[in-house]
Amino acid sequence: MNSDKQHINLHLDAHSVGLEVPRDQEPNYRKAAELLNRRYQYYLKLRPNASAEQLWMYTALEVAVSLQSDAREKSLVPVEEALKHLNEEVLRALKS
Repeated sequence: MNSDKQHINLHLDAHSVGLEVPRDQEPNYRKAAELLNRRYQYYLKLRPNASAEQLWMYTALEVAVSLQSDAREKSLVPVEEALKHLNEEVLRALKS
């Protein structure tokens, strides 16, 4: 094992997952597991007759949609900043 990595065990519902993760990312992995478990429990309450496989699919889909939304918002930041700058330039030109 590299010194910049560490072994952790995460519990996802009834499953235990052992991983080698970068030391500086270990808290993020634990938080991610907590998030997945919370969302799994949410869907379990919402759909008590669903299989574990179905519940994990709902959970994965929700997380994937959230990631896509976040990525889209981040990708628009430079565009919004450029438009703001251009708008300021246009307003300055109109005033002069």
